[in-house]
Amino acid sequence: MQHGDRLAQERRARLAAELMLEQVQAELSAANHKIAATNRNLSDEIVVKREEVQQVRSVAESLRDENLEVKTSLERAESAIMIAERRLWDSLETIQDGFAVFDAERVMVAANRAYIAAFDGLEMIGPGVHYHEMLKIMCEEGIVDLEDTPPEDWRLMMAARWDSDRVEPVTVKLWNGAFIKVIDRRTRDGDMVSLGLNITSTIRREAELERARARAEAANRAKSAFLANMSHEIRTPMNGVIGMADMLSETGLDEEQRLFVETIRNSGEALLVIINDVLDYSKIEAKKLELHPSRFDLERCIHEVLMLLQPSAHDKGLQLAVDYDMFMPTEFVGDPGRVRQILTNLAGNAVKFTEAGHVAIRVVGLPVRDGAAYRVHVTVEDTGIGIPDEKLKSIFGEFNQVEDERNRRYDGTGLGLAITKRLVEMMEGEVWVDSEVNAGSGFGFHITMPVAEGAATPPISAPEWIERAIVVDEPQMTRAILTKQLAAMGLHALSARAGADLEALAPTACDVIILGDVGIAQQLAPWLSRPGAPQAVALLSSPLAGVTSASPQAIPSMAPVPGPPAQGPDTSFGARAAAPRRMRVLAAEDNKTNRLVFSKMVQSLDIDLVFAVNGREAVAAFEAKVPDLIFTDISMPEMDGKEASRRIRRIEAAQALPRTPIVAITAHAMAGDAEEILAAGIDGYLTKPLKRSALVEAIRSARPVGVRDPMGEPLAPDMAAGAESAPALAPLSAEPVAEATPLARTAAE
Repeated sequence: MQHGDRLAQERRARLAAELMLEQVQAELSAANHKIAATNRNLSDEIVVKREEVQQVRSVAESLRDENLEVKTSLERAESAIMIAERRLWDSLETIQDGFAVFDAERVMVAANRAYIAAFDGLEMIGPGVHYHEMLKIMCEEGIVDLEDTPPEDWRLMMAARWDSDRVEPVTVKLWNGAFIKVIDRRTRDGDMVSLGLNITSTIRREAELERARARAEAANRAKSAFLANMSHEIRTPMNGVIGMADMLSETGLDEEQRLFVETIRNSGEALLVIINDVLDYSKIEAKKLELHPSRFDLERCIHEVLMLLQPSAHDKGLQLAVDYDMFMPTEFVGDPGRVRQILTNLAGNAVKFTEAGHVAIRVVGLPVRDGAAYRVHVTVEDTGIGIPDEKLKSIFGEFNQVEDERNRRYDGTGLGLAITKRLVEMMEGEVWVDSEVNAGSGFGFHITMPVAEGAATPPISAPEWIERAIVVDEPQMTRAILTKQLAAMGLHALSARAGADLEALAPTACDVIILGDVGIAQQLAPWLSRPGAPQAVALLSSPLAGVTSASPQAIPSMAPVPGPPAQGPDTSFGARAAAPRRMRVLAAEDNKTNRLVFSKMVQSLDIDLVFAVNGREAVAAFEAKVPDLIFTDISMPEMDGKEASRRIRRIEAAQALPRTPIVAITAHAMAGDAEEILAAGIDGYLTKPLKRSALVEAIRSARPVGVRDPMGEPLAPDMAAGAESAPALAPLSAEPVAEATPLARTAAE
């Protein structure tokens, strides 16, 4: 081969090699680039992994620290729990009350020493014992004092408690006399926590309190019995004092002797007021005073009170007046005895502390409960000495009296207003007072009472023929009240003080003349009898002069005076022939003085009176000859009045005899006496000291058919039909009976 060809070949080979080298270098460079990129990626990954590893290491270190902290906290918590548990159990061990926990299977889990100690050291009682087994051991070992309860019944009762929704506490008496109050509470997971509270000291204290209460009640009963006995012992001789004074006053006495007798009687009655106040206040303090509601006439009750006060008012020249709301019913349901007592206290004080002027009782009412009841407001006003402002707040306190130089001469117990306040509050009312020194006082109270069934508001319309109504009276109070009431009836009401004033009004035949008293009627009689004078003349009357009432019942019934009545059959009391026999009255009284007083009080009556000195003699006298009426004392030797009455009722039942009215004459006035009297078969009672009017009324009301009138008058035909009914005796209550004959309403004469 030529040298040139070899060179060309080598050159071609070198070029090829260079090309291959370049290619290899390019591939190597690409590989190097790739490796470099891979290295960079690996480096980046290594950095990231290193950071991640660092983070993991940090988290691991943090977790390790937290784990150590948690572990430390758990150790502290476990220590605290152990300390708290130890303290809790230490506390539970120090208390005297038992504590135990039972699981849902009723197995004891834990209990303190006090709980275990109640079982007197029995080894089988402790954690692990079943509740039912524990109950069985308690019965068998005599741990619990079952008294008369059978053991099985007691175990069933205790087991049944845990099955109830609400586990009620139970008191268990142990063998040593201790009392344990067991209180069980169920937890949310079914466990039962049982507490055994030692209430021995409480039980003993309650027993001591019960004994103290029994002693206090015994002392209270002894006090009540003492007061009742003292009332009886005081009233019995007072019956002789006052009764004989009344009888003596009806005999021929000179002025000085009559003064002595009146002083004896007034002093005795004042003493009775004090006795009644003390008894009432004692009953109120002992919460033994009870109200006895019944139907009564309020307006009539007010008149009865004023009638009793009239003698005192008349001696002072005071005018007593009643202003009763004409739009209000008069019959209510309440305790008439207590209402009368309130009115007597207030009106009596008004009369006592008033030397001149008047005492007026004003009554208004507001219907409540759709008219079924009335809120009654009563005000007692006077023109007396008044009460200083600084004394008004304490005027209703116990034993409080306004002491100053003006009224020191007025005696009293200081209990009347305190009793009044308590009585009004018992009736759910309120009492108040307004007063001005030297200008008078106004005591008022309000109570709410149901209207009596069938009671109606009095009519308030006047006859159409009346043109004018002219009131003629001297006292301004009378004229003011009556003219106001007449004007409310729609009349043209005028007033005149004397005959000259009346003549100036020139009354005609269509006018009505209302005269205040008999004296004015006598003065005006010649003028009223002349031709053309008014023929309709009404004279206001009262059982005792001086009590003015503005009751409207009388006015609508007035009409021109008619001519003399036509002659007809004589139906007067005197026209009937006398009954064939006298009324037989049996009186049982052990006190000789009281028998004398009784006989003197009825000596003017046409009756056959027989005395018995005790209940045994009274029963014997009844069997010998049945009387028409029996009066019996309650406290008598050998046999008291209640036992005698019971025996008489048994005799009547055995022999089919008609019921004989029995009236108790008693000095007792304590709560419960009325119930005992009623249970003995007694129809009513009169209190000592006796009043002749009450005694006579009881005899007359018990008069049977075919018996002469005790007053010497034959029985009226229109009364014969009802003569066999029960006697109109005093209602049975613990209160004194009003001795006065019921007052008639003011009416035209």
